[in-house]
Amino acid sequence: MDNNKLIIAAAGSGKTTYLVNEAIKQKAERVLITTYTQANEAEIKKKLFKINKCIPENINIQTWFSFLLKHGVRPYQPILFEKKIKGLLLVNNQSALKYRTKYGVPVYFKEDAEFERHYFSKETKIYSDKLSKFVFRCNQKSDGAIIDRLSRIYSHIFIDEVQDLAGYDLEILKLFFNCSSKVLLVGDPRQGTYSTNTTAKYKKFRKSEIVSFFQVKSPNIVTDDSSLLVNFRSNPQICKLSNNLFPESPKTTSGNSDKTGHDGVFFIRTSDVEYYLNTYKPVQLRDTIRRKVNETFRAMNFGESKGLTFARALIYPTKPILEWIFDNSKELAPTSRSKFYVALTRAKYSVGIVFDFDNHTKIDGIINYIANSQV
Repeated sequence: MDNNKLIIAAAGSGKTTYLVNEAIKQKAERVLITTYTQANEAEIKKKLFKINKCIPENINIQTWFSFLLKHGVRPYQPILFEKKIKGLLLVNNQSALKYRTKYGVPVYFKEDAEFERHYFSKETKIYSDKLSKFVFRCNQKSDGAIIDRLSRIYSHIFIDEVQDLAGYDLEILKLFFNCSSKVLLVGDPRQGTYSTNTTAKYKKFRKSEIVSFFQVKSPNIVTDDSSLLVNFRSNPQICKLSNNLFPESPKTTSGNSDKTGHDGVFFIRTSDVEYYLNTYKPVQLRDTIRRKVNETFRAMNFGESKGLTFARALIYPTKPILEWIFDNSKELAPTSRSKFYVALTRAKYSVGIVFDFDNHTKIDGIINYIANSQV
């Protein structure tokens, strides 16, 4: 158990910096750092260059899919499949669709009876949602050779944004926990906006519920949910609202006491958006690209902004998000809750929320912005 540690970190608490510093300490041992998205892989490399001026030879950084292909598929795939695998096919939904019934019900190729079509496209590319399952099966068939080899290559296995892993990825984690390598997982369940796959396996532990997986399915890991609770990015007003989204989680405190003259959380009327954008230059954040914004100014989707820091943000809320703001007991889907949390915690000084308030609108912690007089 002492070899395995999970750190639950707040947004803006420096979790990637912590992970990088821990990797740098292992000067005489080989370290693997892996994470789901290419954006986060780039951020890890950027942090390493900033802190260490270079990437040490003993540290290898790869995305989760690249790691599985290199160490789980390439060396061992003939155990299960003799044809040459021609790369990875990224999918957003369940792969291996066989046909749909006359009622539109999907039927999929089964693993036992239709192995090749279950795992691979017609071009013999392995489906991304089947990748970790294939690696798990190879490890079973080889009597644990994949995990044994990995533990001999890397004495330390570090995984950033662990809340992004799902399905058979979690089976791979359980195998790591029983090998000789020291395993460090870092993540924030509140920022569960992505998933490596949408398979039914361990569905209830996906995204914001991943901590329950370690409690129920992997007791041989130490969980630390108190070391990284200071959000050095966002000011106290922003932290207060973001804390309300996950009342069952440990409260985040703010490490940002800067004053700029326009600080906190504000409602911005639609008619004042252009003035507000010109005055404060916030980054516009929206749920999907379908939401119209001012194209003159920078804009991105909630999930896309994860891991980034802005001086100010302007959020275009969905209807369910607005309903939650006015009544925190209102239902808000887990992914929507996480996306809003991510959007809120990108900003250092101010967050604007587009809403046409009136003279009767009053929400604790949110200021009604009046153009030309509000500073």
